[in-house]
Amino acid sequence: MASSSALEFTVRRKLAVLVPPAAPTPRELKRLSDIDDQDGLRFQLPAIHFFRQHDARDDDPAPVLRGAIAAVLVHYYPFAGRLRELEGHKLAVDCTGEGVLFVEADANVRIDQFDVALGPPFPCLDELLFDVPGSSGILDCPLLLFQVTRLACGGFAMAVRIQHTMADGAGMLQLLGAIAELARGAPAPTVRPVWGRELLQAPLLNDDVLLPPRFAHREYDDVMDMNGGIVPFEFMVHRSFFIGWREISAIRSHLPSALRREATNFEVITGCLWRCRTAALAPHADEEMRMICTVNIRGKKDTIIPVGYYGNAFASPVAISTAGDLLANPVSYAVELVMKAKRQVDVEYILSVAALMAQRGRPHFAVARAYLVSDVSKVGIRDLDFGWGKPAYAGPANGGVVALPGIGSFFIAVRNAMGEEGIAVPMCMPGPTMDKFVNEMGKLMRPALADTFSKM
Repeated sequence: MASSSALEFTVRRKLAVLVPPAAPTPRELKRLSDIDDQDGLRFQLPAIHFFRQHDARDDDPAPVLRGAIAAVLVHYYPFAGRLRELEGHKLAVDCTGEGVLFVEADANVRIDQFDVALGPPFPCLDELLFDVPGSSGILDCPLLLFQVTRLACGGFAMAVRIQHTMADGAGMLQLLGAIAELARGAPAPTVRPVWGRELLQAPLLNDDVLLPPRFAHREYDDVMDMNGGIVPFEFMVHRSFFIGWREISAIRSHLPSALRREATNFEVITGCLWRCRTAALAPHADEEMRMICTVNIRGKKDTIIPVGYYGNAFASPVAISTAGDLLANPVSYAVELVMKAKRQVDVEYILSVAALMAQRGRPHFAVARAYLVSDVSKVGIRDLDFGWGKPAYAGPANGGVVALPGIGSFFIAVRNAMGEEGIAVPMCMPGPTMDKFVNEMGKLMRPALADTFSKM
């Protein structure tokens, strides 16, 4: 029995099975890049799709999707392998062809009971994405887990869990897009997968000497959590905030006119969240607060990432300010710091990260007094059609970085109950802190000027 304060239902689940590639694949050892295997990416990343009943289809989605997954694994065969750790904390995938986990289930609940419009948190997620015993580690564990749950309304949920070391959001979308194509009857994926992890290896000065990092990379500072900034999960409250064009216009009205025109929506929202979260946490004035942004180099000028690359291709630059300066200044101060940090990322920057990883043993980014945001609102996951039409919701299965409750949030593309397009920002923090955060957000959601500018 799965239950929560808002929803209770029963799930009948079949035994998990391993789905191998539908045809023989190469047996080889493939090293991950120096961006892939950093400690901060060694966790499982979950996503979920909710599909309503399709008038033109009454067939069972589970065998269709299972067959498509097996066929796609012929092309993406490293996912059917297992991770091994080599010298120097280095990860490589052993392409064993063992396969990925697949679970099918039935639940006596309707899709509308999940209130999918605003995204996570979803009640009873652990029933829709069952943690198969022994599957959630990093080494020698399946790299993908799928669960298809048929719902009482005729719709279904498809949840996916992926080892983040293998792919970022864009890579995960590419893999899911290939499954969608083959589930609809295509003979092969349109986009040819590219491994190419050597592109993001630490650069060498000569055959055996690494080039030093070119940037300071304060996102990887060794910072102690001296004042209890990391709060245990059980003390957290979860809430999702909808930010549409009205809310963005209101925040922009608090910015100087030049900054209103120049800053992107991501930079405006992130600066707002950073300042409001800091005010809610009420740290000492001299404490350094950190705002980490993920920035993908796909599509950037002079990028070295080819079409079809599905590995991690992003950096995580950090904006830093004392709490006192962050709160004594207007929100424009936070927005400008975010802009400066985010816009320094290019190919040279990410290769400098790779150099740091190789030289410092692949450290985790600093989490004390830090907040991380990752914008997945434009990756296009809502447009994937597996044969049952577009999903009612598709995106992250929970609000933040799984391994770090309260530290990170996704920006998720959603449509609210009134049909308005916008971004859902799930937040996770202690109850009293959440109340303060809501109050601080309310202040910036009230327009300061009649004439606002929105750069969409």
